[in-house]
Amino acid sequence: MRSVLFVCAANICRSPLAMGLLWGKVGPELNKWRIQSAGIWAEYGRPPAQNTQLVLKERGIDISDYRSRQLTEEMLESYNLVLTMERGQKEALRAAFPEYASRIFLLTEMVCKYYDVVDPVGRSMMDFEHTAQEIEQILSEGFELIQTLAKS
Repeated sequence: MRSVLFVCAANICRSPLAMGLLWGKVGPELNKWRIQSAGIWAEYGRPPAQNTQLVLKERGIDISDYRSRQLTEEMLESYNLVLTMERGQKEALRAAFPEYASRIFLLTEMVCKYYDVVDPVGRSMMDFEHTAQEIEQILSEGFELIQTLAKS
C-alpha cells in the first residue's frame, strides 16, 4: 500500500488541503493508499480552517470530520513518504529523526523545485484558492514520483 503523510505547522490549512487534494486525485484508487496529515506544532482536535474546507468542498472533497493532530515519531515510522510544506520543517524533521530522513521531502521537491508553500492562514479565500491551485499543480506534475516514493 502506498502511504503519504503531509506535514505543516498547525495542521489546519496546508497539510489537510494537500491531503484532501491527493484523496481527490487518486479517486477510485483511494483504497490502495493511506493519506493523512499532521502538524509539527498542531493543537490536537481542531477542525480544518473554514477556507480550507470551502476550497476542498468546491472540488467535491469533504474533510469536515478531520481533526488536527501533532506529528509523532510513530507517524514518521509508519508512512513511506513524508511531505513538508516548508524547508525548515523538512530540515528539522531530518535532524531530529535521521533514521527516517530518506522518506522526508519538501513537497515542491516532487517537481524538482525547492521552495516553501506559503501558509494562507488568516488570509483571504483567494489566498487559500491560490495555495490549493499550487498544491494541485505539484501533485499533478509530481504524481509519478509521489507514487514511486509512497510505495512500500
